Amino acid sequence: MAHSLNPSKTTISQQLKQDLPNSVFLDGDWCWDSNPFHVTEETKVMHQQKIIDTIVKNLDIQNCAVKCISLIADEKHLYERLMTDVKRGIRTQDVIERSVERIPLYHNLNTIKIDTDNKAVQEIVDDIRGL
Repeated sequence: MAHSLNPSKTTISQQLKQDLPNSVFLDGDWCWDSNPFHVTEETKVMHQQKIIDTIVKNLDIQNCAVKCISLIADEKHLYERLMTDVKRGIRTQDVIERSVERIPLYHNLNTIKIDTDNKAVQEIVDDIRGL
């Protein structure tokens, strides 16, 4: 695992999956991994409470604890993280504007917010494990 500051949600989630026994990583980004990409009802990310509620409602959550967490980054850190992906050729520049526009939506969700700015993977994982 990289020890850089401001790690991605995927990096954090993959580390949590390794650290927590009997855990599941539901990755919303798979919806965006298509060519050509089109935003549809089926490819929305979890930026609206009704989307999260629908997913959780359809899970068998007996004998488990469900914690809905939003990993939050400010515009500057999100821009830097996405530009790294753009430079590596794994995202296109247009993702930045879309992602920055969605930042306020995450603050309105009924989730536990964890600020990821200037934190390493293990710090964020420890924050989540402490919940």
